[in-house]
Amino acid sequence: MGRKILFVTTDQQRYDTLGCNGGTLARTPVVDALAAQGIRYERAVPQSVVCMPSRSTMLTGQHPSTHGVWMNGVPLPVDAPSVAARLHDHGYRTALVGKAHFEPFMDPFGRFTENRLSGSGSPTADNPWADGRIGPHRGFDHLEFATHGAAGMLHYARWLQQHHPEAIGMFYRTIDAAFNVNAEGGGASGAPQVHDNPIPRDWYHTDWVADRTIAWLDSLAVEDDWFCWMSFPDPHHPWDPPASELHRVDPAEVPLPAGYPSDRAERERLLDAKPRHWRQWYDGDLVANYEAPKEWVPATLTDAQVREVNARNAVECELIDEALGRVLQAVAARGWTDDVDVIFTTDHGELQGDFGLLFKGPYHVDGLMRLPLVWRPAPSAAATPAVVTHPVGLVDLAPTFCEIAGIEPASWMEGQALPADDGDAATRGFERVLTEWDSELFGVAVHLRTITRDGWVCTAYQPGYVHDGTEGELYDLADDPLQRVNRWGDPAVAGIQRDLLADLWDHQPAMRSPRPDVEAPV
Repeated sequence: MGRKILFVTTDQQRYDTLGCNGGTLARTPVVDALAAQGIRYERAVPQSVVCMPSRSTMLTGQHPSTHGVWMNGVPLPVDAPSVAARLHDHGYRTALVGKAHFEPFMDPFGRFTENRLSGSGSPTADNPWADGRIGPHRGFDHLEFATHGAAGMLHYARWLQQHHPEAIGMFYRTIDAAFNVNAEGGGASGAPQVHDNPIPRDWYHTDWVADRTIAWLDSLAVEDDWFCWMSFPDPHHPWDPPASELHRVDPAEVPLPAGYPSDRAERERLLDAKPRHWRQWYDGDLVANYEAPKEWVPATLTDAQVREVNARNAVECELIDEALGRVLQAVAARGWTDDVDVIFTTDHGELQGDFGLLFKGPYHVDGLMRLPLVWRPAPSAAATPAVVTHPVGLVDLAPTFCEIAGIEPASWMEGQALPADDGDAATRGFERVLTEWDSELFGVAVHLRTITRDGWVCTAYQPGYVHDGTEGELYDLADDPLQRVNRWGDPAVAGIQRDLLADLWDHQPAMRSPRPDVEAPV
């Protein structure tokens, strides 16, 4: 059959956090080595810049409009297409360990399957997983779920409750008593969602995900073909890695990011040149995404806070890299190294100070849209190391897994297998990548459609709460890599804008009908 597959994802990780992508804060020798041995993608683009739609795209190989998870809080149907199911049907053992988030986390009544899989009690017709079984579900034989911290009843939270109950209160409290996203600050700078976490490192969810992945791999027969999705909840906010590890990166030594203008007037000039919701969020007048604290005003962000957030983010990235190294050592101990493909990526990025902003939202710029993506084919495949500059998407992952497994991609997949080099990309027509944003929350509706092509990023705004459908963004990535100069409406590039918009609408998938309902905030 095909080769074994270790699919590694993180949550909300920027392209420039890896050494192989030019990052200087976090030490990431494990992923850097995979990149040197395999294929590194310079322009990997998500189909959504929030968790649930993007993760559903990885699983289904479909754009958000097609699979229907058009914003956080819209559950992916339990019977949705799944690349894991396709691999399972062709003889693969399958597992997902860590963060899934195909269904909402905020689920006090246990309506969603993923939040019941680690439940307790006796099975019933409505909740057959109440006995704590770990699958099967969505094509996975084995499921062990975690999110950031000890919230809810996922497997990691239950493990803490059973073995280390004193750790439950050590994490940052993400949701406050009124069910709002907590804006409380901490650390030395008072940065929002920064917290000194006394939890021992080996109780933290990063090492737990690696430990549980190794345990599942050790349960397999040497001859098994397997697909393992190892999904780390970090470096998503809150930024509260184990306090014992904070010495790794001193905030005082962290340079301010290139995308962060430290001069307030310069920040505000740049924001004023973008569509209105940019400046409205900065001023605290509009929040379009539940995960950004509603009570936090980005205009209050300081240089020291940006440094501290970036330092703690780098610590979390280092812990992930080391955890991945332990898993690869376990793979080697089983004698599998020569037959295992490793793919490393994330669901979306993080602003992390760009334009004076943190977190994420309807802002289609590199901080959120340019992702780390590394594919190290199994040494037995004898692939040539390469760097691919053509744009690719997360929608291309599912058919890539099929190619590694030696099976045909399913007809419902909308991408194609990732290219091995730029020549391969050109031959197979890797020309454009589409990204969507839809949100309707707090009475605020924002709808964006973006095309990345030929070194340009073009975003069209549809009518919503503050937009009338005429606004947009257009950036020349070659001349303006930080996306500071919005060329939308510039007569000098009017022909380029028209061409990109025509291409965008020609290839835009239709929204699933009827459009699924939002059933929870996140």
